[in-house]
Amino acid sequence: MKTLNRLNYCLRLLFISLAFFCFKTSRASNFNAPKDTVNQTNKFKLKTVIVDAGHGGFRTGASGKYSVEKNVTLQIAFKLQKAIEKELSDVKVVMTRTTDDDILWQKRSDIANEAKGDIFISIHCNSLPNKIIRSASGKKTSVANRSGKGVLLLVYGFHRTKEEEKAIKETRLNDEEEMDAVIDPNDPAAMILMNEYKRKYRKQSVRFASILNQEFIENDGRRSEGIREQGVLVLCHSAMPAVLVETGYINNPDEEDYLNSEQGQNQIVATIVRALKTLKTEVEA
Repeated sequence: MKTLNRLNYCLRLLFISLAFFCFKTSRASNFNAPKDTVNQTNKFKLKTVIVDAGHGGFRTGASGKYSVEKNVTLQIAFKLQKAIEKELSDVKVVMTRTTDDDILWQKRSDIANEAKGDIFISIHCNSLPNKIIRSASGKKTSVANRSGKGVLLLVYGFHRTKEEEKAIKETRLNDEEEMDAVIDPNDPAAMILMNEYKRKYRKQSVRFASILNQEFIENDGRRSEGIREQGVLVLCHSAMPAVLVETGYINNPDEEDYLNSEQGQNQIVATIVRALKTLKTEVEA
């Protein structure tokens, strides 16, 4: 009887959520993401945003001529925190780091999961590896490749879906009153609910990345490399929609100046806030 009740509970959740997460197609993206159609009975609220400043401590990240990724991402993260608190006053912001300390990737996901975040935004700077130049004599020389330009949005890759399942089980399913048993892969009710969480988070991740991508291109005039899947631990271990934002190529001199400027950082922050407002409006309509 308990399994039947849980199955009925999961089926209700499935039916409610079917109309909830459809997505709009993104330009400059490999994903087909039609626009959300929101079920009016859904009670989802965007209440907690996790802001993750990439790298820290001895893990400096990518570097340019005069700056390193860990410092730029923390500056942007602080500005983003203040902007969200000002413009989305009903939304709580949780920072994964506020100092130069190195926070391990798993710890960042733990912070996000413990806070029951509704979306995880990881801020990073990009760079290109050196390129090999071969001279007429055949000698190979490694030279800096400073040609990279623009933003890139990352969502977790499907090859790490088992890790996301573990995070969802530990963070979300244990909160469900009717799903308090250990998740059994042979239990259809448990697996329906697990798959619904995975589907919902995946589509919300792609949708938010799509909104961001459009904002960067159409409102900021930034070049974009679109949305890609990547096996980023901090994304797949966070039991919530999650997007990693490569804000620009720090080893490109022009991009480095932009990423370190007040104007550039403020523009990046404003873009993320606009995207959050759009997402919030869609899911809470």
